[in-house]
Amino acid sequence: MLDVAPHFADDGTLARVIPGFRPRPQQREMAEAIARAIHGNRALVAEAGTGTGKTFAYLVPALLSGGKVIVSTGTKTLQDQLFHRDLPAVRKALKVPVSVALLKGRQNYACHYHVARAQLEGRFISRDDAAHIRTIAKWLLHTQTGDKSECTGVPEDSTVWIAATSTRDNCLGQECPNAKECFVMAARRTAQEADVVVVNHHLFFADVMLRDEGMGELLPACNTVIFDEAHQLPETASMFFGDSASTGQMLDLARDTRHEALASARDFMPLQDATRSLEKAAKDLRLSIPGENARLSFEQVAERADFLSALDLVEHELEQFVSLAESQAERSEGLEKCWQRATELHQRVCNWRRLNQPDSIRWVEVFSQSASLNTTPLQVGEIFRKQIEGNAKSWIFASATLAIGQSFGHYCGELGLDVLDPVPETGMWGSPFEYGEQAVLYAPANMPDPNSPAYLDAVVEAAVPVIRAAQGRTFVLCTSLRAMKHIHEGLESRFHREALDLPLLIQGQASRSELLERFRQLGNAVLVASQSFWEGVDVPGDALSVVIIDKLPFAPPDDPVLRARVDWMEKQGKNPFMDYQLPRAVISMKQGAGRLIRTERDRGVLMVCDPRMISKPYGKRVWQSLPPMRRTRIEEEVVAFLETLPPPATPAG
Repeated sequence: MLDVAPHFADDGTLARVIPGFRPRPQQREMAEAIARAIHGNRALVAEAGTGTGKTFAYLVPALLSGGKVIVSTGTKTLQDQLFHRDLPAVRKALKVPVSVALLKGRQNYACHYHVARAQLEGRFISRDDAAHIRTIAKWLLHTQTGDKSECTGVPEDSTVWIAATSTRDNCLGQECPNAKECFVMAARRTAQEADVVVVNHHLFFADVMLRDEGMGELLPACNTVIFDEAHQLPETASMFFGDSASTGQMLDLARDTRHEALASARDFMPLQDATRSLEKAAKDLRLSIPGENARLSFEQVAERADFLSALDLVEHELEQFVSLAESQAERSEGLEKCWQRATELHQRVCNWRRLNQPDSIRWVEVFSQSASLNTTPLQVGEIFRKQIEGNAKSWIFASATLAIGQSFGHYCGELGLDVLDPVPETGMWGSPFEYGEQAVLYAPANMPDPNSPAYLDAVVEAAVPVIRAAQGRTFVLCTSLRAMKHIHEGLESRFHREALDLPLLIQGQASRSELLERFRQLGNAVLVASQSFWEGVDVPGDALSVVIIDKLPFAPPDDPVLRARVDWMEKQGKNPFMDYQLPRAVISMKQGAGRLIRTERDRGVLMVCDPRMISKPYGKRVWQSLPPMRRTRIEEEVVAFLETLPPPATPAG
């Protein structure tokens, strides 16, 4: 078996090559456990507290194992960091001749065919989009990878990327006139040949289910799969093991078919007419559902006669569309592809409408411009277990937040790992940080019930003295968009009234990366945010000294998927709150708390406003799962602690 311990020693290979590397017993022990799992072809579920250095702990045994390894991350940001920074550093330190590859979903690679088509059509919503497509076209002439993250002249969230990239639906494959220079195919070929391939969870599951992006070929040849940020897997698996059909897909199908028909079937007007009829039917379906950014059960939308009639029309128009597209499919590869897409989309709508499976739920999600019809399995354990059995030899699940207390039972049960043969090994390595000295957990006294109309105002009231003492430098993490907006408005009013000259930011003002950069540079800012800032956000140093959490992060009780899962679990004789809702909330709390202390030198306060953490019996499970910070309910103690911190840096600029 591999002896990885010497590489983590004071004078080991990592210390000699990587600046700032410091040996940590937890990191070495975790690496040894991963080496054993790889050697024994076993599964390992590993929780490593913040600061353990889990990335190096799995990269060292992975690179030394000699087999093909897939590393899957929770976000594209971590994927890029792993590939461009951590992997090269460890490979250099170990002096191992392993080849590495980065593989993303096709929507991350510019497509020569679609960029040329977008320029030819010239239909852009804004001048910015028109300028962006020209920038992308120039960049295509010299990029080696086609990865849109490297095109610095166009924001990654620019709407023009939709027109400049391909989808699984509209890719022409080997029939594409630009097939030889295709960046997606080049990335797949490189991944096939590499020893270590870095992907992300969305790509992993999309590929396992669809066999679309090359994982169907990668997995059988793979010796080890490592999931970093593995706590996200149950949610991601639920998304991909289900099915969906959206009005956006219908509009894309109509647009692409119209383009292909103009090029190859201009004389067949019924197909042109069908594209317009489908567009209208799709838009009417969206308009039949009131509101936006909402999730509704099938029963809720089925009560609306206008929704059912709009759904009837969509089904009818898709059926007609399939017939007309089939009649012209032989005239070009593009039209054949459109016919295949229409057939699949029609089938998904029909399946959704007629679903009768007790272990799945139908629901609708509505956005400002679109709606999707979704089917989600109520438990993914059996499906996930079948996917991993027979593929690869060892599976490593790593995260800072997997256990509830000292138990991995909830996590292993959700993914079906508890019935693997042999069952996975588990390991827990605490953070090397001195939480008792570095941080305080503050639960303010006399907070009202979280369901009280006065609760959010009370959160603002309790937060202001803490923010003032910290001189800004605060994240306020909210459990809903409504709470985020209310708290932001309340803080804005109090800052004005008390002449607190602190920059106040809110999620949505700019992209997440831009907001984080602004927060770091200002040095004394307050950022009010919702779910997307609870994890994957790293602000080490003095710019962040306080994290305030408004409520325990239980999923909304009216969420249709949660309601169905609760009903299903009750029928199984289980306790949905203790077996599902509370464990999920604990893991989210651990993620939110993890934003505070990022280095050995950080100091700060975690403020949890929700009185249920103290007053309810289950609250004990929440705070016992949090890092061992010094605890208090006294505001003056918190203020005194914060006043010992160094003052914030002078804001940049």
